[in-house]
Amino acid sequence: MTSPFRRSVAEHRAGIKDIVDTAFTNPGTETLVLDRALGRTLAAPLTAPRFLPPWDNSQMDGYAVNTADLGSEPLRVVAPIAAGVGAPALEPGTAAPIMTGAPVPGGANTVIPIEAANPNTFPSTAETTSGFRVRLPAMAEPGTYIRTIGSDIAAGDPVLGAGTLLGPTSLGLLAGLGIGEVTVLRRPEVLLLSTGDELVAPGGELAPGQIHDANTTLLATALEAAGCAVSTVGVLDDSPESFVASLGHALEAGERAYSLVLSSGGISQGAFDVVKEVLINHGIEFGSVAMQPGGPQGAGTLGLPGHAPVAFIAFPGNPVSAYVSYEMFLRPALAEILSLPERQQLTARLTEEVTSMPGKLQVRRGTYSNGTFTPLGGASSHLLAALAASNSFILINEDTTALPAGSDVQALIIGDGS
Repeated sequence: MTSPFRRSVAEHRAGIKDIVDTAFTNPGTETLVLDRALGRTLAAPLTAPRFLPPWDNSQMDGYAVNTADLGSEPLRVVAPIAAGVGAPALEPGTAAPIMTGAPVPGGANTVIPIEAANPNTFPSTAETTSGFRVRLPAMAEPGTYIRTIGSDIAAGDPVLGAGTLLGPTSLGLLAGLGIGEVTVLRRPEVLLLSTGDELVAPGGELAPGQIHDANTTLLATALEAAGCAVSTVGVLDDSPESFVASLGHALEAGERAYSLVLSSGGISQGAFDVVKEVLINHGIEFGSVAMQPGGPQGAGTLGLPGHAPVAFIAFPGNPVSAYVSYEMFLRPALAEILSLPERQQLTARLTEEVTSMPGKLQVRRGTYSNGTFTPLGGASSHLLAALAASNSFILINEDTTALPAGSDVQALIIGDGS
């Protein structure tokens, strides 16, 4: 049994990063069709298998012509060229009606917009076959209104680098290049559990003294938004024997080995803190971090008899404490591995005075808007409504006991999403 640790926020963040870096090494890959790859991380760099666009095409509706044929005399109009069909070479002295996106025929080197033609409407099929003529401007630059082959990207050019987080625009680019499947990193498998005999799953009826379990939903959705594959086992009870049995069963039930087990609750100084009581003998260190909310923390490599070692992180049970712990410790560790965007920090002006307990980093929730930060919920760690209404945190250092209204602070933008 190890002595309880006492760490700074920076020390614990570094410890969690080490655990996650080791746990998520070599996640493996899988190949997915594009519409299943949103939010996934590209496993290897991609190069363009073809030119984009694949051939010269018209940028607008107009006439495909050769600039050598432009002059004072009207040009004979030939059969129109529609998008999606091949086009015969343009005969000298003629103009071909061409639609936006249609291939530019051989022999043509510019497109004259229909608005610049006289008449400025396309002829009917009957008119075209009867020798319809059109008067066009006497001069035009070669290449005008033509999207040339490879002007977007050339065959063999780099497209996306390894580690790219695939979003709508990058997936759209791959689709435009004709790439139907993509190889991505497997999502880290995380087993998530909550503890507490007082917890009841959402939708269940509460007995006296019970509350609904918010942490499973709160943390599972945060992890999934970050790119993890999450398995939940609900709430494990506070009996040490049942807890060990249920945890062991959950570790066996996964289709693949878990990269990480994350728990919430059961790690404070209470008489029934089962996670701490049991797992302190199986490789997990517990202690406190100089932060409020979220002081009690645990981490290590779980060595449960009969099971492969697995990284284990323990958060406190109050929902705000658990979520603050995720944002302060786990998400930063996941960000580099899963190519997450870093949380934005903005300078804000406090709208009201904030007082703080010395000796601990205070994480206060609130709303950032138009350069101001309005605190919500105070220091209490159970106020879910205030957390849900917040879109940012401010961090008050250990030596500050009061910040007057009007003070400049750094707002860490959070909100829903990854």
